[in-house]
Amino acid sequence: MTTHTKTLVKKPFFRHVLQTFVDIRELTLIVLIVAIIIVMANINPYFFSFSNFRAVAVGMTPTAIIVIGMAILLASGGFDLSVGSVMALSSTVVAMLLLAGMPIFIAVLCSLVMGGVIGISNGVLVTSFGINPLIATLGTMSIARGFALVLTEGFSVSSLPPSFAWIGKASFGGFPFIVVVTLALVILFDLAVRHTRFFRQVYFIGANEKAAMLSGIHVDRVRILLYALTGILAAFAGILLASRLMSGTPTAGNGIELQVLAAAVIGGASLRGGEGTILGAFLGVVFVALINNTMTMLAVSIYWQMIVTGSVLIIAVALDMLIRSKRT
Repeated sequence: MTTHTKTLVKKPFFRHVLQTFVDIRELTLIVLIVAIIIVMANINPYFFSFSNFRAVAVGMTPTAIIVIGMAILLASGGFDLSVGSVMALSSTVVAMLLLAGMPIFIAVLCSLVMGGVIGISNGVLVTSFGINPLIATLGTMSIARGFALVLTEGFSVSSLPPSFAWIGKASFGGFPFIVVVTLALVILFDLAVRHTRFFRQVYFIGANEKAAMLSGIHVDRVRILLYALTGILAAFAGILLASRLMSGTPTAGNGIELQVLAAAVIGGASLRGGEGTILGAFLGVVFVALINNTMTMLAVSIYWQMIVTGSVLIIAVALDMLIRSKRT
């Protein structure tokens, strides 16, 4: 075989490998995550320590929980900008209810219901009133954050019952309970999205809403339920945060919606709908968290971290659009 012939054989192979990495976003992210770990382990030995990975895992828990709902919403062709405010309001409400003497289970349940109600409100605004998701969820974002600040006058709610700390500070074999719960939720919803009829409908709606309606799918009902799920997950993230910090913080989650969107898009979700997986979105969260941790280790200002997160989001969306245009 001549050298020219070998070159012709090799090119399609490497092109095939590259195409595989592009198509399977989870595989690409795993390679990037491993690369970051290897590089940073050589630059800073503390980076590859259990305590650092534990801190990163605990810190990314709220984002990882919220991104589950956001990834499913994006697959349906929607999104929710109010998740950070809902998390803060839930954190504040559960803290105030506990201080009022309410049992932990009832306080947690009330906060979850509140998150679900806000989510349903978003869904009704988008479906029944035809308001663009950007405007609808931007409005509820402001309202929820405003309620959190009004209820507390801008101060954190502390002195919570010691028994409430178990949820956020317990550990199993050195692994924080909240991390175990987060991983369980990721696995559960990833399997549900892949194998259940209800969640498969989400992709049909995101890919072609009119075709989904003609096939008998109740598009508005499904979308309302998805917004409710996202609200409940955001509220749950707020409850875990309140338990870990032992305080309700009305300013919590400020800007987290950007991180969630960036992670979901990096993980393969599309703003046009019809694509994305929970596993990919979770790996996107891990990727963003490691980038932030890397900049912290390198003593980069937190303000630059915001710039990098925004830049990563723009690049991820641009690459997604470029890949889509080449497929069509």
